[in-house]
Amino acid sequence: MKSEELRIATAIVAMHECKYYQKLDDGRVECQLCPHHCHIANGKTGICRSRRNHEGTLISEGYGKPCSLAIDPIEKKPLYHFHPGTKCLSIACTGCNFRCQGCQNHEISQAEPWQCNSYDLSPQKVVDLCIEHHCPGIAYTYTEPLTYLEYVTDIAKLAHEKGLWNILVTAGYVCQKPLKDLLSYLDATNIDLKYFDDSLYQRISGGHLQPVLDTILAMKDAEVWIEITNLLIPGINDDPQMIRRMCQWLVSNGLATAPLHFSRFFPRYKLMDTPITPLSTMQQAKQIALEEGIQHVYLGNV
Repeated sequence: MKSEELRIATAIVAMHECKYYQKLDDGRVECQLCPHHCHIANGKTGICRSRRNHEGTLISEGYGKPCSLAIDPIEKKPLYHFHPGTKCLSIACTGCNFRCQGCQNHEISQAEPWQCNSYDLSPQKVVDLCIEHHCPGIAYTYTEPLTYLEYVTDIAKLAHEKGLWNILVTAGYVCQKPLKDLLSYLDATNIDLKYFDDSLYQRISGGHLQPVLDTILAMKDAEVWIEITNLLIPGINDDPQMIRRMCQWLVSNGLATAPLHFSRFFPRYKLMDTPITPLSTMQQAKQIALEEGIQHVYLGNV
């Protein structure tokens, strides 16, 4: 079977209607999950590559089809102040609504569901696996879990019924209504605050800064445990003044106690010619954060 025929067959068998969209008069649909608000023609996907218009119905093609499963230490998320020393069941489906040029997981984040091997796991099966392997929580991670939010929410509801934690590792690019529907089931999150500059969000990742900041504040208001990651990429977002502005924003919005993880960049994807982040840059970033009042600062990938 040809790849395109396989994709269509898989999509039809595993159709799960998305919750957040509107049908348009011309057969297209408008996805209302994230700020892109993709207008999607029949047979096509939005920017995330995982939500497809099937004859006027928006389908989440990754629902129930995780491409990655693992048992991780919670510190790998990274979460350093949320039940340290425990493990979690990590799960991911393909897809991301960003196009980060230095993506560390582009093989699955920039792929359509049919392009990757996957498991067939209902939300109940995911929860059962977590319990079977004695993990106290589930982490939705590796790609962008907000692009398969319906699957995450269905798992998270069942997980809470069994007393399990729900951990979201995300870039935070989502509309407020879908996020609100998920918030009551979340216990902890690590949010990737990529750059404190809107033009960089547009140029390097294909998005905007403000929706990410809105997500951080919504998480805080909902009393979800928050940790922040900032991947320092040489020549892109390692400017000391940008780092200082980011830290000032966090402190001024009541997030001085939220752990901040500066992560070291290694060449990946479309930034293979970009050098590894110097340790001196990492150390300078940590010093700036401490000066601005961030109480817990960590260096990752060093």
